[in-house]
Amino acid sequence: MATLLGLRDDFLWGVSTSAYQIEGAAAEDGRGPSIWDTHCRIKGRVWTGESGDVACDHYHRWPEDVALMKGMGVAAYRFSVSWPRVLPRGRGAVNHAGIDFYDRLTDAVLEAGIQPWVCLYHWDLPQALDDLGGWTNRDAAGWYADYALLMARRLGDRVKHWATCNEPNVSTLFGYAMTWCAPASASWPDYLKAVHHLNMAHGRGIDVLRAAVPGASLGVIHNRQAVHPEGGKEENRRAAELLDAHWNRIFVDPQMLGFYPPEVAADIEPYVKAGDLATICRPLDWFGLNHYGPIFAKAAPGDLGFAWGENPDAKPHPALGWAIYPDAFREELLLISRRYRLPIYVTENGCGSDREVADGEGNVADAHRIAYFNEYMAQMSRAVKEGADVRGFFAWSLLDCFEWGSGYNNRFGLIRVDYDTLKRTPKESSRWYARVIETGEID
Repeated sequence: MATLLGLRDDFLWGVSTSAYQIEGAAAEDGRGPSIWDTHCRIKGRVWTGESGDVACDHYHRWPEDVALMKGMGVAAYRFSVSWPRVLPRGRGAVNHAGIDFYDRLTDAVLEAGIQPWVCLYHWDLPQALDDLGGWTNRDAAGWYADYALLMARRLGDRVKHWATCNEPNVSTLFGYAMTWCAPASASWPDYLKAVHHLNMAHGRGIDVLRAAVPGASLGVIHNRQAVHPEGGKEENRRAAELLDAHWNRIFVDPQMLGFYPPEVAADIEPYVKAGDLATICRPLDWFGLNHYGPIFAKAAPGDLGFAWGENPDAKPHPALGWAIYPDAFREELLLISRRYRLPIYVTENGCGSDREVADGEGNVADAHRIAYFNEYMAQMSRAVKEGADVRGFFAWSLLDCFEWGSGYNNRFGLIRVDYDTLKRTPKESSRWYARVIETGEID
């Protein structure tokens, strides 16, 4: 029996992607290398040994992808701009072939009756800027502001919804304190500097966009997940508090409340100058939430004081190989509404699997993905009824794509991509999502 979600009449249904994960054409039309191009070429950094060199070839096949979105009936498309495609060295000379690509894409999305939502930074920092220190260099906030102004001037007459960056917690913690993401510094001081300077870039970017785009609706996209101590053990509770500060609050609190969490404030203080927090904390119009499930922490030696743990009570979903926690989604939506008091757009939620099997025509009967969305959307509906101001949902992802350190093994798409032929085939979940958009009902 179908269940009515009971959402706002103007609730926005969309899909999300990111440039490095789908575009390909990594060395075409003047694009410069990014830190992820470099990262993928270091043995062991991507466990499958793959890269985004070709990815889904969206750079050439975007008309088909826009048509697929239109066919699903989505109202909004969240995509990111490849910084090194428009500024090959990160600053200075503009690559007009690159920026023309986003012009064409934006026009096509609008012509399909879909709102373009542009994210300016989804982890692909130009390698030329990383050679100058990247986010560890305080000048990075200025480099980013110049880039934001370029894109605002070019697309701001048509694009009104902008996000400054995507999941800065992931790109800094995994990329500077650890080696899981580019640029893999594994340096505690580098991590702290990168956090503060990326926060500064966000604030500078908001001011640029506000000034350059009339009627702009501005936000930022954060991955937030409740943190629990592994096994509920007392020795892991402090580790969970630390991970929560670094994962959930080290960006959100300064950006929206004007201060760093007390657990990290003393560590980051040496890099904070007078006026910095006023630069970081700028008025926003919406909160972008990426959420999949809670995380677990355990005590560990070293600067971090924590490591990723496991939930010994979790029962993995048989089709996914991972545990799912839809109740945690509702709790996070309510927490964000109460603490930050901004309208929420769920900018990523979805279900990956390395066990999907296509039939002879490439079709995928992905009942596991439909079941996942049913459970999570039901909890979103419940959160709205309990007071959460949720105004939109963007499924991750439109296409199967390059999933960072997992390569192409983990498929999240509503549309299957055959990586040998690049043929697109809608999965059963894409037809299910189209029905949800049309009716406002889940199974």
